[in-house]
Parts: sequence; structure tokens; C-alpha cells
Amino acid sequence: MPSICSIAKRGAIVGLSVALAMPALPIAAWAQPIGLPSMGAASATELSPMLERSLGEAIMAQGRRDPTYVDDSELSQYLTTMGRKLAAYAPGGVPEVEMFGVRDPEINAFAMPGGFIGVNTGLIVSSGSESELAAVLAHEIGHVVQRHIARGMTQQNQNGMVMLASLAGALLAALAGGGGNLAMGVAAFGQAAAINRQLGFSRDAEREADRAGLQMLTKAGYDAEGMAQMFGRLMNASRLNEGAGGGSWASTHPLSIERMSDVQNRVRNQSPVARHVDSDDFWYVRAKMRVVQGRDAVSLRTASQQLQDEAQALSGVRRSAAYYGLALQAYLRNNLAEAERNWNLASADGRSSAQLAKLSVDIALARKDYPRALELAQAGTKRWPGHRALGIAYAQALQSVGRHADAQEYLRAKIKQWGSDEPSLYQMLAQSEDRNGKPVAARRDQARYYVMTGAYAAAESQLQQARSMSTDFYEQSQIDVQIKEVKDKLAEERQLLERFKSG
Repeated sequence: MPSICSIAKRGAIVGLSVALAMPALPIAAWAQPIGLPSMGAASATELSPMLERSLGEAIMAQGRRDPTYVDDSELSQYLTTMGRKLAAYAPGGVPEVEMFGVRDPEINAFAMPGGFIGVNTGLIVSSGSESELAAVLAHEIGHVVQRHIARGMTQQNQNGMVMLASLAGALLAALAGGGGNLAMGVAAFGQAAAINRQLGFSRDAEREADRAGLQMLTKAGYDAEGMAQMFGRLMNASRLNEGAGGGSWASTHPLSIERMSDVQNRVRNQSPVARHVDSDDFWYVRAKMRVVQGRDAVSLRTASQQLQDEAQALSGVRRSAAYYGLALQAYLRNNLAEAERNWNLASADGRSSAQLAKLSVDIALARKDYPRALELAQAGTKRWPGHRALGIAYAQALQSVGRHADAQEYLRAKIKQWGSDEPSLYQMLAQSEDRNGKPVAARRDQARYYVMTGAYAAAESQLQQARSMSTDFYEQSQIDVQIKEVKDKLAEERQLLERFKSG
């Protein structure tokens, strides 16, 4: 069932998964208020930008444990780069945004508190151009800029307050369990989809997001037509799916003819600009997500057939991307011979990309040909130094040949460059430190990884272990400071959630 936006609409991400696992949390509690209240003192007090961000971080801390969360560096870098490029042209200031992928074939994207924006794999796969995908991200950033989530969540009515209380209670339950109960994250997004029909922004809010999004889209250099084309795609998909539930989606989601006309009129009034050329990254990421979203034999066969059809019918980068998808699918099945065959077809005529380079390293590592993997990773990082997944693969290759000292040096350099966007670098650094006989440093860096992903209880445990291993008074004092900081963060998060829970 396609939709273009949600708010708490999956807006509650894992809090939602936990809530649905708990008794006495009515579906109506998650209903999004239809109107938008005025931004008075009460709204600002109850959900300031700082508190909204903290709430979003608390949701994401659990959301990263959800089985449909796509933990993929290539996708994360691509989406976040696009999102920040768009946000740089947001009206009224540049919002803090962070994009993440969700393994779900539904055409959808959704904004959460604090500027976190989820993007379904189905949206990426269904996008006919990079501008269409950018249009949806711009629309969601429009909701962030207009603070529609904060305005909806702080509306003084019973449903709004129960929604906040339910969300906070679910997150508190996860905290009480130490944040390590993976069962809490099972099917969070699938459960969210079941109640999406009950959620939605008002028509006025959607139009505001459309207008802000169109402004960002064109100023960032994408085609304005991308928004109209995507809306047309969504409306057509809705009509086609009416017999399978699309009618109920259409009746609750405000993607109306009037709104479509408004967008089309604004697109026609745009000043002519040079046409946007889709990046190669778009096609390779799109092919990858076609494979990633397959969760059963039928969907995997369908993805394989679609990729084979594209490989036969298309040319240039799109043909290469299709073969790349087939190579990736074979690699994930551990059919390395087929993976290499399709990789060679993807690389025909001298075609190359960072994604192809990364897959070649993965195949070599799977073959346990570690020297070859290191050689390929070195060449790849030299050619695409800004590609984070290749950098991670290079560190893995160094570790695979036992060069842990070199891996540590490289990872520390990359942490300075990418650390805020790639918490896994700290985890890899901890692994090499542990193998190199530095258990205290390893646990401190593992704790940094947990802090960056919001797992404060796990971070405290690592730091307590580090302190017990250390015999250096000054080092112990530093660790004591870190433990206090982590405890304070955990206490602040609990206080924030208790505040929302009490309404």
C-alpha cells in the first residue's frame, strides 16, 4: 500500500514494536491528530527542538535493533548525502536530518521526531529517477522544517496525549530490559504498516511539506518534475491496489487531485534549469535494494527475474547495475562462482563503480583469499576515498591478514573523518585492539560505539569491565568520568520518557 509520508506513522518506529507487544495499548492511541494547532508557548515548552531530538534518538536506539532496519553503509551514505544536500536549501534554516533504510516493499518514507527519516526499500526500487526519490525525501524534510511532528504530538487532545504516553512507556520498558532484548524489535515495521491507515497529516500540512520540498528539490539541482512524477506514480499505484486494500489507504491519505494539481502548477511555474542527470550511485543502490528487500523465495525469484530483464533490455550504467544486483544476490546465497560471473558482466566495457569494487572485496573475503581482498580494497579506497563502505572493507581486509596495528591506525584516521556517521568504526577498532592485547582500550571503544547507537546500559557495562581491568590510576579516573557521563545520559533519557509517559 503506497504512501508518501507518515509522522508518527511509523513515527514510533521501535517504540511501536514494543508497544504492540505490550497489553492495553490501543491502536487508537497512535492516531495522528488531523489538525495542526497553533505554535504557542505550550507546544514550544512541551516539545522543544532539543527534546524532540532526544525523543527521536530514544526511538532510534531501539529502532536499530529492529529486523527490518537496513544496516548498510552504502545505503546510509547515499540517503544521508542526498538528504543533507536537500536540507541545505530548507526554508527558514538548515534542519538536522538523518536518513535510514527500512526493508519493506511498500512505497513509503516517514519522518520521526528529531529529523530522523525512514526510507523504505520499496520507495527506492520504485523510483524511476533520482529526482523522484529526492522529491519524497524533500517532502519529508518539509515536515521536519515545519515541525509538523512536534505540532501534532503536542496537540492538547486525548489521543495525542495517549499516543505520547504509549510511546514513552514502550521505550521505558525497553530501557528497563537494558535495550538488549532483540525480541522487542521483531516485526516493528510490519506492525507499523498495519496501523498506517489510521495515521496521517492534515491536507494543509501535506501542502506545506510539498511546497517546502519543491523549493529544496529545485535549489539542490534536481528536476522539479520528479515530484509530480512520483505523486502520479503513487496515485496510480493506489488505484491499482484498491481491490487489495488500497481503497482504505486512499481514503485516509491526503494525496488528492487538488494537491496533485497544486504541485503540477508550481512545477510549470519553475524557471527552466539544466536537467538533472541521475548519478551512477542511484542505479547501483537501487539494484542493491531490490535484492535486500527480498525476504522469501518468491520475492527473491521476482527480484532475480526483474534484474535479468533489465540486464537484457537496458544498456550502460543501468545494465551494469542490473548485473551487479544479480552478482550481489548470488554472493548472498554463497554461490561465489555465479557472483563472479555476473560481476564480470557488470564490469564489461571498463564499467566501474565503488559498489562494484566493494562487492569484489566481499567475494574475495568469502573465498578466504585475504591477500587478494586486501589488494582490491587498497585499489578501491585509492580510487574512491570518500566511499565509507569501501573504507570499512579495507579495514576488514587488514584485520583478515592479521595486520591489526595497521587496522587501528587506519580506523582512527577514518573515525576523525566519518566517526559521527559510522559508529561501526569504533566497534572494528575495539576488535583490533582486543586482538592486539589492549583489552581496556577495546572496551572503551566498544563503549563509544554503544553510546553512539544509544545503548547506554551496554556502554556502562563495557566501561565497568574496562575499569576493573585497568591498573592505572589516571586511566581509571578517566573511565570513572565516562561512566558518570553514560549514567547521566541514561538518567536524562528516562526522565524525558517519564515526562511524556505522565502526560
